[in-house]
Amino acid sequence: MPEKRVVARARRKAREGKSASTVAGEFVRNEIEEIRKGEHGARDVKQAIAIGLSKARRAGVPLPRTGGKRGKKVDPRRIHVPRVASRKRSQAVRPK
Repeated sequence: MPEKRVVARARRKAREGKSASTVAGEFVRNEIEEIRKGEHGARDVKQAIAIGLSKARRAGVPLPRTGGKRGKKVDPRRIHVPRVASRKRSQAVRPK
């Protein structure tokens, strides 16, 4: 559960009309502080960001759910294109 002061700062930013990502930044900032103090076992800054965004979502901040990095380019070599089997291979599989 996030601390009351973090929720209060987030609510203040929301009242000021800041964007949802700015409001969620308060939760992320709190997580990074906790990691620096050694309060929990997350090792990476990315983990802190993920935990903070998760807490923000649970607190009711309307964040979009994204899959990984923002603005991630799609590598055309990674897109699966089904291959058409050769005629000989297709006929070998079929029972005659």
